[in-house]
Amino acid sequence: MDRLEDDVIETAIADGEWRYEDGGIVRDYSLPNFESAIAFVDSVAGVAEVANHHPDIFVHDWNQVRITCSTHSEGGVTDADLALAKEIDELA
Repeated sequence: MDRLEDDVIETAIADGEWRYEDGGIVRDYSLPNFESAIAFVDSVAGVAEVANHHPDIFVHDWNQVRITCSTHSEGGVTDADLALAKEIDELA
C-alpha cells in the first residue's frame, strides 16, 4: 500500500468534511452528548477492526470526537485511510 500524493488526497476529500493536516486526514464530530460520543467511538472501533486499519481517536470536552486516519507504516495517507474515512462517514 503506497502513500498517496498530496494532490490526490486533497481531491479525494474535497467534497466532504475531512481535512488534510500533519500527514493524515482529520475530521471533527460534535455529538449530542457524552454517551453518544462514546457510542460513536465504539462504532468506529468496530469498523476499524473489520478493516484491520485503526485511526487515532480523540474524545474531548463532553461530546467532541476527532478522528485522524493515516497509515503509520507508510508515513501518510493511503487508499486504506480514504476507504476507512468513507465508512466512518456512514456511521455519523
